[in-house]
Amino acid sequence: MPDLTTDNPAPPSSNQIKSQLRKDLRLRRQQLDTGVQQNAAQAVARFSAQLPAWSRARRVALYLAQNGEVDTTILAQACRDRGIELFLPVINDDNSLGFARWLETQSLRANRYAIPEPPPDSPRCPVSSLDYLFIPLLAWDCKGTRLGMGGGYYDRTLEGVSGPRLVGLGHSFQEVPELPREPWYVPLEFVITEAALHSLPVIA
Repeated sequence: MPDLTTDNPAPPSSNQIKSQLRKDLRLRRQQLDTGVQQNAAQAVARFSAQLPAWSRARRVALYLAQNGEVDTTILAQACRDRGIELFLPVINDDNSLGFARWLETQSLRANRYAIPEPPPDSPRCPVSSLDYLFIPLLAWDCKGTRLGMGGGYYDRTLEGVSGPRLVGLGHSFQEVPELPREPWYVPLEFVITEAALHSLPVIA
């Protein structure tokens, strides 16, 4: 009887798909030149003003860019200029995220991943009390599914929580036709790229 295993290879698993996407898109993101990254950072600040009820936002959490992530420096300054309170993610002992107040004059401390965080005594804001939460991504699709680095920090933190509007920040090339959707994934409502603000039809 002929061996058919090579004629009908098994399709890649969702983990294999995600692993390959992470490898490819992380490399491509790290190779972006300074001009492209600066353009994306400016676009994020410009398009954020088009978010629903942005003029009423009072508490916003964002991130400090690492490894080619879209820079939030210009967005942060635009928020400060409007008197918005800014918060940065800090890693809790249970590997969820807390959100600590980020003052412009504050000295930040590196966490175990060498990512700067506010000091431990910084005031915290419950995630449900945030108006907007800006999240980095490696890939996204039109259903609001986000592919991150694989740690699951945001999904653990946002599970069962209502409150903040979730905005992914990325580049146009990071959009893919469809991402594997795991039961614990928390969908994005918006993605901002260098080209547009995308309002996503969130599908549960």
